[in-house]
Amino acid sequence: MRKLLATGTAAVMATAGVGLAATPAQAASAVQIYRVYFDSPGKDTGSNASLNGEWIQLVNISRSARQLKGYKLRDKTGYTYTFASFTLKGRAKVTIRTGKGRNTTATRYWGRSWYVWNNTGDTATLKYPNGRIADTCSWGSKGDHKYC
Repeated sequence: MRKLLATGTAAVMATAGVGLAATPAQAASAVQIYRVYFDSPGKDTGSNASLNGEWIQLVNISRSARQLKGYKLRDKTGYTYTFASFTLKGRAKVTIRTGKGRNTTATRYWGRSWYVWNNTGDTATLKYPNGRIADTCSWGSKGDHKYC
């Protein structure tokens, strides 16, 4: 589960030991960003193999399948991957690779010809079709991947 940021009255109530129920807007999404491999192995040559070494993985934490049509995945710059009709089974993961390839039930391809995720720090945002944020994951310049 994602940690909720307590602010204002909520912070005072939490400090006083008063329980707070999560509102629907704060409830964790069934589909979440699980892991980001933001720095592909080796030099950033721009080859398709190198581009596909950069990826992001989503997980469906529920037991029910979820239709992701219209979900958007974007970075801070605004590069956006939009899911076409795609069903993510319950308790399953899907990897979205930056380069080109043949889509499967476990791997989708963005089809880009250059990198999306910044090695020096970035934020991945997953949005529902209605534009609301489902999940985010940020990282700095350390390492080459992050579990969110």
